[in-house]
Amino acid sequence: MKRLMLFITMLTLAGFLQAATINGKTVEDTEWDSLMPADYSLDAIFDTTQFGSLDDYDPLAEIKLKAMMEALSSAPVVQEMDGKMIRIPGFVVPLVEEGMAVTEFFLVPYFGACIHVPPPPSNQMIHVTFEPGTQVENLYDAVWISGELKVATVAHELGTSGYTMEAYKIEPYTEE
Repeated sequence: MKRLMLFITMLTLAGFLQAATINGKTVEDTEWDSLMPADYSLDAIFDTTQFGSLDDYDPLAEIKLKAMMEALSSAPVVQEMDGKMIRIPGFVVPLVEEGMAVTEFFLVPYFGACIHVPPPPSNQMIHVTFEPGTQVENLYDAVWISGELKVATVAHELGTSGYTMEAYKIEPYTEE
C-alpha cells in the first residue's frame, strides 16, 4: 500500500513539474519586458521634456502629440519572439464582442491602457483572438493568456499592437 501511495505521489509531482505544452510546443511564462528590445526606451526615441511647458491649445502641443503617437505605434519588437508559445498576464481591452463573449481584444500590461490616452507602445500590446470568446466580468481583473505569439502589426482606433496571438487558453490571474 505504501508503495502504491508513493507511486501515485510521484506521478502527481511529475505532472506538476512537467512543463505545459500546447500543440507540441512548450509554453514559456513571459514577462512584458521580454517583448521590448533590450536597448528600447521611449525616452530615447521621443523627447518629452517640452510637454510640461506646453499649453493644451498651443499648436506645438498637437504636433508633439501626433509625433508621440507615431513613436508609440511603431515601437520595435523582438523578432525572436515570433512563433513562441507563451503564457503572459495582462488586462483585456475589448475590441469585438459577440453577445456576452469577447472574441477579439488587446492584451496590455496595466489596467486602463488604451482607454486613457496615450496607449502603450506597440511592443507592449498584443492583439488577441479567441474564437469561443471569453466572459469579461470586470476590466479591473487581470488574466493569463496562453497561445502562440506572432510578430505582426494590428492598428485599431484604440492603439496599435506589434504582436498578435490566437489564444488557446484564458484563465484568471493568480500570483505564482
